[in-house]
Amino acid sequence: MSSSETIIDNLINKARIAQKQINHYTQEEIDKVCVAVGWEVYNDSNIKALATLAVEETGMGNVKDKITKHKNKVLGVLNDIKDARSVGLIERDETKKISKYAKPVGVVAALTPVTNPTATPASNAITILKGRNAVIFAPHPKSKKASGLAVEFMRQGLRKVGAPEDLIQVIEEPSVESTNLLMQKADVILATGGSAMVKAAYSSGKPAYGVGPGNSVQIIAEDADIEDAAEKIMMSKAFDHATSCSSENAIIIEASVADAMFTAMAKHGAYRLEKDEQTRLEAHMWVTNKHGKKALNPAIIAKSAAVIAADAGLKVPADTRVLLAQGSKEIENDLFSQEKLSPVLTFHLYQGFDQGYRILERLTDHVGTGHSCGIHTFNPSYVERLGLHMRTSRILVNQPQAAGNGGAFFNGMPSTVSLGCGSWGGNITTENIYYKHFLNVTWVSEYLDPVRPTDQAIFGELLKSYGQE
Repeated sequence: MSSSETIIDNLINKARIAQKQINHYTQEEIDKVCVAVGWEVYNDSNIKALATLAVEETGMGNVKDKITKHKNKVLGVLNDIKDARSVGLIERDETKKISKYAKPVGVVAALTPVTNPTATPASNAITILKGRNAVIFAPHPKSKKASGLAVEFMRQGLRKVGAPEDLIQVIEEPSVESTNLLMQKADVILATGGSAMVKAAYSSGKPAYGVGPGNSVQIIAEDADIEDAAEKIMMSKAFDHATSCSSENAIIIEASVADAMFTAMAKHGAYRLEKDEQTRLEAHMWVTNKHGKKALNPAIIAKSAAVIAADAGLKVPADTRVLLAQGSKEIENDLFSQEKLSPVLTFHLYQGFDQGYRILERLTDHVGTGHSCGIHTFNPSYVERLGLHMRTSRILVNQPQAAGNGGAFFNGMPSTVSLGCGSWGGNITTENIYYKHFLNVTWVSEYLDPVRPTDQAIFGELLKSYGQE
């Protein structure tokens, strides 16, 4: 047995013992545990330490925004589960005489990305605990200290309310081998991260919830509130230097309002690149990797616009927060059409909604199918067209994508850091992954007096069309 296997077996054994100890917890008891754990990754002192360490260790994002992310995500998850039933009888249908009883799924392996190493385990731990489960986190090796500190804070919360602290554990020295072993030995997997991680989770042989690649795109229609749209998009794109998979990667602007939109965005720190500047930026952002293919330069991921511009040899105003690059009509061959994980925003112009819709469709089908898109408009027909035809799991109307996709206090989406993208994105669900996904539900069915439909009720219209009434 390898040392990695010994370590993982030990973690799994401790998790199973801890989970068994809370298997009898009432709804009130597990809710108390969730709140106690949540407080440890919500209070100002702890989240400042987490945000600071995350930035120091990974070099990604900024402390202020990471603190805000913790506040919003943890409070949002706690608010969602506050009155939710996850123990015992959770639903009763008197008409169909069906009762549903919730039970734990067991031990969850939760894979955590380097771009969000503290808010992800904080949010997911609460979500998973709600169903009386245990969780073991597999952090990215480059963020193991930050994720480890988040877990230690949450274990303190468990101890304070007398719950077994091994309900929440972490691989202290993560590796590909240890993560794969964890996935093979856990009961359920939650993979929040890159495509390779999600593919590995689905190949583990265990039930898995994965997320798809992001490439959020917004349409700015001719009737949009330009000042509001510009403020929201800039806030969303610049937030934490675009570490979120929900950060807008492109905007599609109706040509008639383009000048007004660029002016409004400039007020919030957008810098529109000249053609030669964009060429230099492209050469810096995409480099040839060890496999001989053009790939995103790791040095630009979640760095500030000022740093990216300086490293590319560009001079931009000191208050620049987002770099604006014009997208090519050859979308499928344009590197700027891809997910950029940085405060670099691509723009396209369109005339007439049909053209704008086709650009949106091409962008999201090129990269990010199934993830999300949005629109700034007050025209219900535009919204309905996206809802009916876009191959995407979430569409936000007049909202910032980074803040809104995973649930926010200004919309009704479930709070989460893990976004399912359906079969379009290679996932099992299109839903925001939240506590309901970590419940086993037993259906109890009672006898009903039979009510059998007549053949006419089912086949009547068909037979009528055949002339066989």
